[in-house]
Amino acid sequence: MDIEIGMAKRGRRAYSFDDIAIVPSRRTRDPEEVSVAWQIDAYRFELPIIAAPMDSVMSPETAIALGKHGGLGVLDLEGLWTRYENPEKLLDEVSFIDGAVATNRLQEIYAEPIKAELITERLKQIRDAGVTVAGALSPQRTKQFAHAVVDAGVDLFVIRGTTVSAEHVSGQTEPLNLKEFIYELDVPVIVGGCATHQAALHLMRTGAAGVLVGFGGGAAHTTRSVLGVAVPMASAVADVAAARRDYLDESGGRYVHVIADGSIGRSGDIAKAVACGADAVMIGSPFARAAEAPGRGFHWGAEAWHPDLPRGERVNMGTVGNLESVLFGPSTVPDGTMNLIGALRRAMATTGYTDLKEFQRVEVVVG
Repeated sequence: MDIEIGMAKRGRRAYSFDDIAIVPSRRTRDPEEVSVAWQIDAYRFELPIIAAPMDSVMSPETAIALGKHGGLGVLDLEGLWTRYENPEKLLDEVSFIDGAVATNRLQEIYAEPIKAELITERLKQIRDAGVTVAGALSPQRTKQFAHAVVDAGVDLFVIRGTTVSAEHVSGQTEPLNLKEFIYELDVPVIVGGCATHQAALHLMRTGAAGVLVGFGGGAAHTTRSVLGVAVPMASAVADVAAARRDYLDESGGRYVHVIADGSIGRSGDIAKAVACGADAVMIGSPFARAAEAPGRGFHWGAEAWHPDLPRGERVNMGTVGNLESVLFGPSTVPDGTMNLIGALRRAMATTGYTDLKEFQRVEVVVG
């Protein structure tokens, strides 16, 4: 139902994860009997957790570590690891930069060109470790580097931007034709973000295996402040889940996975994302708090170093424990930043569900 904002404008009420809560049911289960596994294309994962392609959380080493724990780490192929042979000194520097000059220094550091040979080298390192290989490019860089990525042996290819549309109109450059591009590639593609039913439906029609849901959220984003654009995540995920259902009927049975990407900082947000219809979540800030995180407790995304209009900032998240304890515990804090999987299992067990697809049907309330 639309709400009147003023005589000339109406808007639909939308809800964030903080606005909703999961309702317990009459049946409960033991958390050990709950499965949180999911599968996209030919790739099965024991955890519905994808690490966001951000330099503060994903290096080749942390991508390998997360893969061995049963999740999926996505390397930012426009980040420091594909611009510099040895970015460790720069990562150290970023954690000590004075906040007043952090944005300017990040812009300088990321002005170094991307090197195709480093893309190949980093992806090979992950592949040699025996885990699923995933890398991400922005829509603007996809044409330039995609074939180098595929030739390097990527298993899943992610096209990720603040927002990604199936139809980009430009009078200056030839836009990326997503449908044609995905058809030509020989690997499954995850694409996004999007935040509405219609935009998601168009992305699903391009042949994408998964769609990222989110726009303007995230601990290190200032998109809402800079552009005035944002969509509360609970409503966005539910709308895109409806698009998945409609596309399933339209396509005669083709299932496109919905991945919540944004405003997921604590374990309860993961449970709520699945409850709203997500198959998995892409997270950044929870992993930025891990002792192994390349950002040394600081967190930033690609928006923070945009050369013309930064829409993100470097945030000090601190460190709570190692990667294993962030995922599986034991937790030493009561705020939902550790033992993410244990909390998801307990939420599912408390409501009587044994797998993620069933849990998508759980009742929620607006609080």
